[in-house]
Amino acid sequence: MTRRIIAPEWVVQGFEFPADVEVTFNDDLPQLPDEVIASAQFIVIPYMQGPKAIQQSLPRMKNVEVIQLLTAGFDNIYPHMPVGVKLCNAGGVHDDSTSEMALTLALCALRDIPESVNLQTQKLWGHYFSHSLADKKVLLIGYGGVGKAIERRLIPFECDVIPVATNARDHVKAIEELPNLIPDADLIFLAVPLNDKTKGLVDQKFLSKMKPGALLINVARGPVVDTMALVEALNAGKIRAALDVTDPEPLPAEHPLWQAPNCLITPHLGGDTDIFEKRARRRIHGQLERWLTNAPLDCVIIN
Repeated sequence: MTRRIIAPEWVVQGFEFPADVEVTFNDDLPQLPDEVIASAQFIVIPYMQGPKAIQQSLPRMKNVEVIQLLTAGFDNIYPHMPVGVKLCNAGGVHDDSTSEMALTLALCALRDIPESVNLQTQKLWGHYFSHSLADKKVLLIGYGGVGKAIERRLIPFECDVIPVATNARDHVKAIEELPNLIPDADLIFLAVPLNDKTKGLVDQKFLSKMKPGALLINVARGPVVDTMALVEALNAGKIRAALDVTDPEPLPAEHPLWQAPNCLITPHLGGDTDIFEKRARRRIHGQLERWLTNAPLDCVIIN
């Protein structure tokens, strides 16, 4: 019996497929003929494939056994998954690069690097006061792979890090304790998955509890934050923000968040670095070896 796989060519490059495996290279699911996508048992979703394209393609996957993502996030596909199909994410592939982005945002905002860029464009030497990351109390909301990678990078900066997760354990606080933890935090990192419990987690009430001048860093998903409540808090001069994700995304040119003071925005760059392809290829090769030998898969979200 022939086994069929659909995947971007670059991610399976160098993998030695058995003779009974047929591979279709693809970077755009909607472009596949119905008979091709219907025949595949293992499908790797192309990186940055739009959510609408994914959702529209799912009903055409008549014989799929495994859907493998190249992202850590799975909120765009999880609610639409066919019954009985395994969903695997790319947990671990993006941890280091996303945590690096989180610290980059924090340091750039604290040291006001945008002001230096502005001065440089004007060829001005303007000395100014800024803030250090050292000695800051940090609230780290989300303690999965990215959250733990952020913590590892914060500790050498001599921060007091308080991780928060769904359940308390060891040095990790439970999410129910947030109302008592928010007011003391100098920095708040968001590294949670997007789901019903985290959507709108950072709302007007959350923001009102933040210490004046505290910095919110979001490398999770845009909808974890109530965008208009954040715009209001920023315009009031109460807090600062550094965002790699927004809601909506992409952020429209006319959106008021662009003009909000003390807000640094990057266009969802966290996981897209030079290490991504190597780590993604290693993950997919490993998953294919497991699937072809009937071994348990890694990072199974739905079994």
